[in-house]
Amino acid sequence: MFYPLLGVFGLCAGVTTLLFGFGGGFFAVPLLYALLLASHGAGSSVAEHAMQMAVATSATVMIFSSALATWRHHRAGSLRWDLVRPLAPAIALGALLGAWAALYVTSAWLRWLFIAYLALSLLDAWLRPGFVRAGRRPLNELSGTCARLVGLPIGALAALLGVGGSVLTVPLMRRRGASMRTATAMANPLSLPMALAATLVYALVPAASLDLGAGVLGFVDLRAALAMTVGAWLGMHLAAPLLGRISDTAHARAYLGLLAGVLLVMLGMG
Repeated sequence: MFYPLLGVFGLCAGVTTLLFGFGGGFFAVPLLYALLLASHGAGSSVAEHAMQMAVATSATVMIFSSALATWRHHRAGSLRWDLVRPLAPAIALGALLGAWAALYVTSAWLRWLFIAYLALSLLDAWLRPGFVRAGRRPLNELSGTCARLVGLPIGALAALLGVGGSVLTVPLMRRRGASMRTATAMANPLSLPMALAATLVYALVPAASLDLGAGVLGFVDLRAALAMTVGAWLGMHLAAPLLGRISDTAHARAYLGLLAGVLLVMLGMG
C-alpha cells in the first residue's frame, strides 16, 4: 500500500538528484524510516532495524539514480572527470567501512547521526564564506594524497547514513571555486562508488536469521527500491530542461533550503 507513495517521493528524489546532486538518501531515508515504523509493531525485528533498512534501501536506489544523473550531466558537458577520478577509489573504500560500521549501530543512534550530519552541514554552509557565493579562483585537480584523505571520510559517512556524500562533496568543490552546476553534477559520479560498495555490504553481510519479511535482501527492501527507482527516472526526465538554467546563487540557496526541510522532518520523527 505504500509503494505509490514511494514512487511519488522517488520522483522528487529524481528531480533533486539531477539538479542538486542529492535526493535518494535525503528523501528515501526519512520516508522509509517513517513507513517502516508505521507499518510494523514497536517490538518487531523490522522496527528494531528500521534505520538500517532505510539506509540500505537508499544506497540501492542511489546506484540507479546516480548512474542516470551522471549520464545526463555527461551529455550536458557539466562534469569534470579529472576531479572525479582521484576521489572515487577512496570514496568506495570509505563506503565499505561505513556500511560495515552501520551494521553494529542501533537505529536510534543512526537517526541522531543523520540529524547531526544535516545540522553541521547547514551551519558550515551558512557560517563559512564560499558556499552561497563561490570564489572566483580556478578549480584545480586534487592531489592523490589529498583525494585519499578527503575521500575516505566522505565515503564512510555517506554509506553509514545513506546520503550519497553530496553534502560533503558539493561544499568541497564549491569552496574550491566550482559553480553550483559543476559541484552538484560531480556529486553524482562520486556517489556511485559509495552506493555500489554500501549496497554490497548491506545486501550480503546481515545475518540470514533476521526476519525482515518477503522481498528483503539483507537489509535492502527490493520492492521499495524498485518503486523509488522508477519514480526517480521519471523525476530526472521532468527536471532535465532545468539543467543550467538556475542562477548560481539561487541554486546554492535552494540546496540549503532542501537540507533544512529534511532536517525538520527527521527532528519530527522522535
